[in-house]
Amino acid sequence: MARLSLIDPASATGKAKEILDGPLAGKHFNLFKAMANSPAALQAYLGLSGALGHGGLSGKEREVVQLAVGSLNGCGYCEAAHTAIGKSLGLTEAQTIEARRGTMSDPKLNALARFTVAIHEKRGHISDDDIRSFKNAGYGDGDIAEVVAGYALAVYTNYFNHIAQTPIDFPPAPSI
Repeated sequence: MARLSLIDPASATGKAKEILDGPLAGKHFNLFKAMANSPAALQAYLGLSGALGHGGLSGKEREVVQLAVGSLNGCGYCEAAHTAIGKSLGLTEAQTIEARRGTMSDPKLNALARFTVAIHEKRGHISDDDIRSFKNAGYGDGDIAEVVAGYALAVYTNYFNHIAQTPIDFPPAPSI
């Protein structure tokens, strides 16, 4: 059961209503309804997510980051949500499972997953070898910045869902 109220878009008021009826119209997922308790928190999510959507990493690559971090943090909501989103952006179900394991068969996506895992395991204190391996796969400095931002976004939603105990409103992610 959710620890935070899920704001019903039909009865929302003020800034929460403006966001739920505006940029989130038709996307009334439980995460957003819980975040709507603080329009500032919801706007923070939308700002970072929206900015990353205009970055250099593809949707599939952004989802690899989200899946890897969600799995590392044990966020069932994010694993389910990003499995569905990743598949809608072209990841296969097998690739969503691989991303959650942090090791992928596609060499470039594997470098991304491994780099993301390294950020997590080393708490950001990655090595020159970690950067070199990532860049050798075809990524650049901008991609590094975006992976760090994506990692931060994932931690935000993972921890929010842990605290809120957000009810999962996506198909369950396959077992790994």
